[in-house]
Amino acid sequence: MHIKKLLSLLVLIVLCRIEAGAQLSYGTTGLLNMPTAEMQKDKTLMFGGNWLNKHATVPRWWYDTWNYYVNVTIFPWLEVGYLCTGHKAVPTDYGNRSGYWVPSTYGRFINQDRSFHFRLRAWKEGWWKKWTPQIVLGANDAIGDSWNGGSLTYTSEAIYSNGFLNRYYLAITKHFTYLNVGTLGVHFAWIYSKRLDNKLNDPAVGANFRFELLDDSSLFHKLLNGMNIMSEIVPGYTDVREDLTFDPKGTKYQVNIGLGYSIWREHITLVGELNKMKYFSYGIIFKIHLK
Repeated sequence: MHIKKLLSLLVLIVLCRIEAGAQLSYGTTGLLNMPTAEMQKDKTLMFGGNWLNKHATVPRWWYDTWNYYVNVTIFPWLEVGYLCTGHKAVPTDYGNRSGYWVPSTYGRFINQDRSFHFRLRAWKEGWWKKWTPQIVLGANDAIGDSWNGGSLTYTSEAIYSNGFLNRYYLAITKHFTYLNVGTLGVHFAWIYSKRLDNKLNDPAVGANFRFELLDDSSLFHKLLNGMNIMSEIVPGYTDVREDLTFDPKGTKYQVNIGLGYSIWREHITLVGELNKMKYFSYGIIFKIHLK
């Protein structure tokens, strides 16, 4: 029985193919938590879900949580997404807000944060010269009062509005192809947010490598050709209030590494991340091409 399961898994792995994936925390195209200028194929429907360690989220989630999303590339230059992230009932919310949840629900997920996201390709890679990169403008969770400071506009009051995942960004990506070896993607982004509990105005850098080894019927080559190795250096969260962050001293930057592995052609991708090189999050991505 175990041999049959192993053989079935091996068959799925051999059918692998890789392409751009979704960020675990946001459900839009990118690396792990960093946005990139990569785009999905035109008319691609992407949906999935993740289990997130608290270190992979913004400071609003001081506990491990989950999310699920649906995302569609309407045109080759426009991607929009809808994301839901689980809220858990806890005895004490931010600051001294106790009793916000019914005590009988403590420790259970009973609500969801809903957010909208979009990405607009401003410049296609190689449009002018072969060496010119691709450029994307995007926003995560842009609806709400985040532009004016969001949940902690008045730090003397524990008032929390929506827009917990808010950020705006400019992303630049350039690919380098090595024949019969693979493709290296180099990514740069400038990320901005005025939220007082997630204030950002910082760069991020990352890289990924997709294996594209020569198909010579080698099982080793077929196994590697399903892999997308990712790494990124992204801004951390230096909160204005110590009770909202995981590290009271704050962390200006953090290094994340991860691996995406596609099975059943490009339709299913498994993703794993080590946030800060040690905190594990994982998810699954499904893709359907609508044309």
